[in-house]
Amino acid sequence: MATTSSAKKATRKIARKTAVNKVRRTHLHSSVRKVEEAIATGDRKVALAALKDAEPVIMRSAQYGVVHRNNASRKVSRLTHRVAKLGK
Repeated sequence: MATTSSAKKATRKIARKTAVNKVRRTHLHSSVRKVEEAIATGDRKVALAALKDAEPVIMRSAQYGVVHRNNASRKVSRLTHRVAKLGK
């Protein structure tokens, strides 16, 4: 348990940041899931639309530090590749 006032304040700040990051992480996973569901249906137009909506969410989550920037780039790259394969 924190005893100093600065440690108590740090605990409060961490709790607020955790709550915000949890929301951002949920939004990230939801947007990725929508793309994967669109890919599973096999409809390229729907998958492209879902990817277009998901890409900024993924990159923004990296910008905020929710995920590492390389992780975000890898997610976008892999999803883009999977959507591109639908056209063939």
